[in-house]
Amino acid sequence: ELCYKTKGETMNLLSIENISKSYSEKPLLENISLGINEGDKIGVIGVNGVGKSTLLKIIAGAEQADTGRLIKGNDVTIEYLPQNPYFDAEATVLEQVFKGESALMKLIRDYEKAIQDPHTLSDKLIITDFEAKTGTLSGGQRKRIALASALISPSDLLILDEPTNHLDNSTIDWLEEYLNKRKGALLMITHDRYFLDRVVNEIIELDRGSLYLYKGNYNDFIEKKLERDERDAAIEKKRQGLLKKELEWIKKGAKARTTKQKARIDRFEKLSEKNVDIDDSKLEISVASSRLGKKVIEIEHISKSYGEKTLIDDFSYIVLRNDRVGIIGPNGSGKSTLINMIAGRLQPDSGDLDIGETVKIGLFSQESYHMDESLRVIEYIKEGAELLTTAEGEKITASQMLEKFLFEPSAQWTPISKLSGGEKRRLHLLRVLMEAPNVLLLDEPTNDIDIETLTILEDYIEYFPGAVIAVSHDRYFLDKMADKIFSFEGNGRIVQYTGNYTDFRLNVSEQEREIQNKEGKKESREVSERPKERALKFTFKEQREYEQIDAVIAELEEKIQEVEGKIGTAAADYVLLQQLMAEKEELENQLEQQMERWIYLNDLAEKIEKSR
Repeated sequence: ELCYKTKGETMNLLSIENISKSYSEKPLLENISLGINEGDKIGVIGVNGVGKSTLLKIIAGAEQADTGRLIKGNDVTIEYLPQNPYFDAEATVLEQVFKGESALMKLIRDYEKAIQDPHTLSDKLIITDFEAKTGTLSGGQRKRIALASALISPSDLLILDEPTNHLDNSTIDWLEEYLNKRKGALLMITHDRYFLDRVVNEIIELDRGSLYLYKGNYNDFIEKKLERDERDAAIEKKRQGLLKKELEWIKKGAKARTTKQKARIDRFEKLSEKNVDIDDSKLEISVASSRLGKKVIEIEHISKSYGEKTLIDDFSYIVLRNDRVGIIGPNGSGKSTLINMIAGRLQPDSGDLDIGETVKIGLFSQESYHMDESLRVIEYIKEGAELLTTAEGEKITASQMLEKFLFEPSAQWTPISKLSGGEKRRLHLLRVLMEAPNVLLLDEPTNDIDIETLTILEDYIEYFPGAVIAVSHDRYFLDKMADKIFSFEGNGRIVQYTGNYTDFRLNVSEQEREIQNKEGKKESREVSERPKERALKFTFKEQREYEQIDAVIAELEEKIQEVEGKIGTAAADYVLLQQLMAEKEELENQLEQQMERWIYLNDLAEKIEKSR
């Protein structure tokens, strides 16, 4: 019986056994098996079109497998956030968030309507107008509502398909923290490599119909993936060597008369059949770019408003030839508006954009509505060019370029409407690059793009001989590509920072600390200027705590280091690893509390000193 639990063991929530699924003649999943237990936090990765979303739909019960079976305990509850959630355009935000039909969800719905008090989750996800119709909302707002609905519903297993798409950076930070603290099991598809590093404890890789399971986070996966590839390559090399020897023996004209000779020929045939599946189809971005002159783009005092909402107010910037700019800010703050104005798709209300004569802009936008989905893959690419030049100067056909982008010849006559969301994005990226731009404008390039494609794109950007400006919520991507950050601060204000996203966060944190220090000093002066009713001093308990707190913090930091050392050697013992992770989390919570207490006590000590 599934879902039993004995002392010291984790409970199995769900299992799939020998699951297979095909669409038309294309096999996606072949005899996949997987068990999900309490405490599992699993990230699913693989190139676009490999069947990741299909696997999640089957596990969530939203789709049926062709063969195999799914075993789930009767009391196990699942909550599923699809990549493109269904919305009732006439439903209010409140109705959509609390969509569940259980007695608990109906009770919450009635309670929320009665008091009109936004739920904590919704508050954190910045959902404020609970009576608005969902049909009037933006993609980012709808995504937050769907996410709130999935998170607010009680479940043993939470399944999320690309939860970070269309979310801004601050919301992603909050979601990461929330999922880290959540106790239930998690299964999610994400391209966010910081998420995979900080949240998951297992990674599933789907590769040509097969499933590979790796214990650990994204960093562990990279190491173990390299080991697997090297091991497979060594096995194949050894097999090829044996084949060569056997072939030489057969070519010598040995007669298959004796039993021994017949056995050797049989052995050769078996070796020939036993092929190790080495994936040598790697995505390549090798596209020439046009020559770029000294003058690129000059942005002079531009402003843009919609009604009473100011998105951009008096913004100026001179784009340099090798710029790598990351643009961040809340949804709806004007990031895409700036990109579209630079691309010439929108005009500013005031100010000028002066584009250099040699500039050839390539815009990789969020939307795919401009793709004619009735076209076949090869037809869409040939609209851009029949022949193109690679970075190495080689002339290749559109079909050959598609192969470099992992569209096999048999798939090139597929209608675009039949492609997965990620495959459409990869195709759109190829179309943009093959037109040989020298300025790249990327609007949320990481949405629906698999990690392998992202890694190749990041490498391409590193050596791209022109300017790159990217709107992105992907912190890892911004850290790798950006050396400047434009932060949309609201009310049309855009602040420029030097460095990547992590540098930006450190800069902002430092500024916030300076503001807090100034406010603290101002408060201290005000305290000292007040008439002294009685001397400010520590209580006996505070004095003792003040004297001991440095030692307490040092001890906690030492304990955390010890636990981290144990975690590093406990990868093979899953139960122990979970215990150590929980212990580390508890110690880190204690350390955070003590650090807050340290700040308070030292601030108080400073005030006491000044009051004397």
